[in-house]
Amino acid sequence: MAIDLHRCAVAGAADDLLLNRVHPAPSRPARTAFQRDRERIVQARAFRRLAGKTQVFTSRASDHFRSRLTHTIEVAQIARAAASTLGLNEDLAETLALVHDIGHPPFGHAGERALDRCLTRHGRRFDHNLHALRIVEHFEQRYAAHRGLNLTLGVREGIIKHSRDYNIEQHPELAEYLLDQRPPLEAQLIDLADEIAYLTADLDDGVESGLLEIGHIRDNVDILGRCYRMVEREHAGVDEKFLFNEALQLMQNVLTDDLIETTARNTVAIGAEGLADVRRHPTRLALFSPQAEAERLQEKRYLYDTLYTCGPLEIEHDKAEEVVTALFDHWINDPEELPVGHFEEVENEGLARVVADYIAGMTDSFILLQYAQIKRAVRR
Repeated sequence: MAIDLHRCAVAGAADDLLLNRVHPAPSRPARTAFQRDRERIVQARAFRRLAGKTQVFTSRASDHFRSRLTHTIEVAQIARAAASTLGLNEDLAETLALVHDIGHPPFGHAGERALDRCLTRHGRRFDHNLHALRIVEHFEQRYAAHRGLNLTLGVREGIIKHSRDYNIEQHPELAEYLLDQRPPLEAQLIDLADEIAYLTADLDDGVESGLLEIGHIRDNVDILGRCYRMVEREHAGVDEKFLFNEALQLMQNVLTDDLIETTARNTVAIGAEGLADVRRHPTRLALFSPQAEAERLQEKRYLYDTLYTCGPLEIEHDKAEEVVTALFDHWINDPEELPVGHFEEVENEGLARVVADYIAGMTDSFILLQYAQIKRAVRR
């Protein structure tokens, strides 16, 4: 079925509401509002810290494994390509991709789970999307007139809604973000661009680490096996590692093309002519086809069974939980040990939230340094 992509061009920038900022900002005719947001994010301290945060493997293991920052760049490439083909706002899509992981704590998902468990004991939860919003609205301090990065509503909405929907009854503080409506397609694309990026990269890093074998992947991940056979026919006699690299790239392209085509098909099917139609639709329109979704789930299960929960990574996860929990408890029990700027926030935010905020902002190397210092102090 041929899809007329021009019929589904519902660029978010067409809605002036998305361009609103909390604080007045001078215009810059040479740059769009979303381009300016992109620059503010890239220049943020929290963005730079992503270079020191785990994606799957810690940077101590190899300089070639993805960090949270390099993963983010890969997501941005996919998101911008998809938005461009669909006739959407490329600047908004790229900006949302660049900011989508800015709220993650150290040690990847293991660190996030540990921090959430610590907060649960105090009646709170840790949500990296909501933490990312607090980073760009409050923690980043670069301007004389206000706190935060003063991003457009379009980017702030996309930060919290790109991967899930929030209920207004549970989160009344998010009322300005149109929780009863779907986000623009640019935001909807980000979660699936994220999936494409890490499904490709984690197989690559898994093989690089020696924890996964190419032959085993070919036999158990249908989409990769199919792509491998295609490149093998084209490059007969080439070394396995090069065929695997080609197959990974082909798999990424297959998933990206499927996302574009399925999203276009869904948008045309509802007769969407603008952002309002996307917002009113009861479900998200940016999706994979049923076949691609089934293959995505198969690969994701494979990665969980063979990589994410394997012995060497479980050791790292246990260490992450130990470090995060020990530091959280240390500052809960002795809050005056917190840096002055964080200690001053306790009255407004509560001690548990402030401690979690401090830990969440750390890189892997910095949190390990803090842990070592505390352990030395205890031994004295």
